[in-house]
Amino acid sequence: METDQLIRSLAADNVHARPVGFVLALALLASAPVSMAMFFASLGVRPDVMTAMHNPFFDLKFAVTLALAISAIAVGLHLSRPEASLRGWAWLLLIPAGLLAGGIAGEMMLPQRLPMMTRLVGNNSRACLTAIPLMSLPLLAAALAGLRHGAPTRPALAGAIAGLLSAGLAATLYASHCTDDSPLFVATWYTIATALVTAIGALAGSKVLRF
Repeated sequence: METDQLIRSLAADNVHARPVGFVLALALLASAPVSMAMFFASLGVRPDVMTAMHNPFFDLKFAVTLALAISAIAVGLHLSRPEASLRGWAWLLLIPAGLLAGGIAGEMMLPQRLPMMTRLVGNNSRACLTAIPLMSLPLLAAALAGLRHGAPTRPALAGAIAGLLSAGLAATLYASHCTDDSPLFVATWYTIATALVTAIGALAGSKVLRF
């Protein structure tokens, strides 16, 4: 069977199936309690969260992580269709980076009590690099299961996007625990943790999402 004919066949098989977005939402909702249980069992919300909510840099963390998750969901659903590519969609993934860049610029303009390297290294880098990937795993498995319901023709790329969305959701949980609110910390350690999950997603997607 030729490639074009195979793609058309895959697309036709999915016409009467449940929409990928519906399946993905159900899968993520089913896996979210697992990640939340991991979070509350090992970390929990920071004790000064009510005070921290008045800090715009604390709020920025959630804007960045949720923007990453939402953008990745949109791109992932697009890539679940046959012959889909990142062209015209990749810009969505730049939204969280733009928010972070704006936050870093804003912080640089404020008088600082701590040196830049102290703010960058923070106090929770090890916890960040451990917690986000671990809490991402149930969400990543769910995202891959949801995208498999479609017909992605670039499985590694779709898997990488699944990693991004799961890391974004896990990082949203972790942000409520993390006491390092500097955008420099987020740009460094959250990004490294997200890159790790993205690599795992790409590797898993190349196998799980292949038809």
